[in-house]
Amino acid sequence: MVIRKSNKQSHSAIFKQIIIRCSSLGMKQGYDDGDYQLPIDVPKGHFAVYVGENRTRYIVPISFLSHPEFQCLLRQSEEEFGFDHGMGITIPCEEVVFRSLTNSILRY
Repeated sequence: MVIRKSNKQSHSAIFKQIIIRCSSLGMKQGYDDGDYQLPIDVPKGHFAVYVGENRTRYIVPISFLSHPEFQCLLRQSEEEFGFDHGMGITIPCEEVVFRSLTNSILRY
């Protein structure tokens, strides 16, 4: 039996890199990506995502990352769009579904 190690980074490591790049955490930790400027409307402890056909921008708390439902959305995002593009995280679902999910997480 051969056990292979995956060369891919773990999902949590990838998510952490994305959140640092897309949130105020990047500023706090000295993240520097050339000309990349963090949006000033993203409060500390939050990050921006783009949802739906029109790519509507939502600001969500980083605490959402600990919820399995939101992690599922991030995995779908990675599969559909990848994480190596100039835009922030794009969530592949309808806005109504996203709002319902985020509302249920907030009540959790």
